[in-house]
Amino acid sequence: MPAALNIPLGEDEVAFLCGQEGTLAACKTLGKFFYLENEKEEMVLFTEPGDLIVASAFGVGEKVRRGLRCVLFQIRELRAPLIVLPKGHPASPRLKTVVSIGPRTRLSCQIQPGTHPEQEILCGPEEFHGLVIEASPGGASVNGFQGEIAVKKL
Repeated sequence: MPAALNIPLGEDEVAFLCGQEGTLAACKTLGKFFYLENEKEEMVLFTEPGDLIVASAFGVGEKVRRGLRCVLFQIRELRAPLIVLPKGHPASPRLKTVVSIGPRTRLSCQIQPGTHPEQEILCGPEEFHGLVIEASPGGASVNGFQGEIAVKKL
């Protein structure tokens, strides 16, 4: 496995990890809290300033990166809640992006998109399976990634 990559990440920046079939985007939470909604309850996720919001998309290109930037902005700045679908929900296969919030996110291609309230695991394309993104001083640390990384303004 390749060594961990450290990505410097400012408060107003997003890091894009671009693969062949999928794209990941990450930004800092700035210590904000977030609402997590499922069919039974509403939970509040409290974060540290360096924790990350990680979004995963099954697609590549500028249109996908713009969409991921919008999702991150909507969640962090507009305070949109995270919605967790029940397992087997018919909308799950149609989700274009899924999101995780916290200090560490592990990608898996073996889970159903949008159905996991555990914020340490996130659905992603097979090429990202096993990849780990962790908050680190001044940005993010990525284990298991060998593709293109770009940091842009959020």
